[in-house]
Amino acid sequence: MKRINLFTLFGVAAIIAALGVCGKIFAYEPPADADNFYKSAKLKMRPVTFPNQYKMEMSGDLFIPMDLIKGKKYPAIIVGHPMGAVKEQSAVLYAQKMAEQGFVTLAMDLAFWGGSQGQPRNAVSPDMYAETFSAAVDYLDTLPFVDKDKIGIIGICGSGSFAISAAKIDPRLKALATVSMYDMGAANRNGLKKSLSLEQRKKIIEQAARQRDIEFAGGKTEYTSGTVHKLTDKSTPIEKEFYEFYRTPRGEVTPPGVDPATTTHPTLSSNVKFMNFYPFNDIETISPRPMLFITGENAHSREFSEDAYARAAEPKELVIVPGAGHVDLYDRTGLIPFAKLDEFFKKNLK
Repeated sequence: MKRINLFTLFGVAAIIAALGVCGKIFAYEPPADADNFYKSAKLKMRPVTFPNQYKMEMSGDLFIPMDLIKGKKYPAIIVGHPMGAVKEQSAVLYAQKMAEQGFVTLAMDLAFWGGSQGQPRNAVSPDMYAETFSAAVDYLDTLPFVDKDKIGIIGICGSGSFAISAAKIDPRLKALATVSMYDMGAANRNGLKKSLSLEQRKKIIEQAARQRDIEFAGGKTEYTSGTVHKLTDKSTPIEKEFYEFYRTPRGEVTPPGVDPATTTHPTLSSNVKFMNFYPFNDIETISPRPMLFITGENAHSREFSEDAYARAAEPKELVIVPGAGHVDLYDRTGLIPFAKLDEFFKKNLK
């Protein structure tokens, strides 16, 4: 059993806090190593679409090393974006960095988000999110330069839990890594550090049920949770952390046809479906396929990676990145342990 702490490998960059609070506007200066919109000159990028099992078209960006040898088959890695985001937020960065190491990579939009199909937009369906990963395997299996027996997966934030859900029933996924993972089921049932009471949970469920009645009668779709659109003196540290990525040029991106007001926000009536989502149940059945859990030392989501690690069977590793918060591992290339990811997949997709 390995439990790795990388305190000696990384320094901590300062964040200059920023933001419109109490009516005052402050300039936000992102960390110097934040590079969400990185573009590699070493790769070919191909926008692709592929159907899932339910005949919905999924959208992705395929990255191919320029030095790919004709006739040779390469290992591949699928990358899933944070919950409520799109592939251009974090997933494309990871896909490029891993493709630079010799992998064929596919950053994809989950069903109902970004360029992937699914109505209503921003709907929550954990099963369909997991299905998107399996559909990506279906697609990669058709490529002549991909070794279909060497396909891995990286799930960032909420996609970490969807990737686990997919891997439990799809043995074609040979190695799995999660980064800043959220267990979207536990987060919605219990809150962070079990801060949500049963009474509060029931009120949320009742509100969602009432919203179904409204929408069935033709009423307006309502959205919930996600990232705040402005900060106040009452904003929490977690709200500020997500705001600094999703609501500033550091990570803000709005795909064509998407209302910026709904970016990161799932529909209110569907979000309660997460309360029936238990991705870590039976996680031990993924063994002997290896699992790597990466989380930040200061990440508010750290509890989920530690929970999954404790439940998983060997082989497994837990990497705690010193000085890193949750969002830091979305785009801070000076903190993200790409070398560890490269080592893990080269070892387990050999």
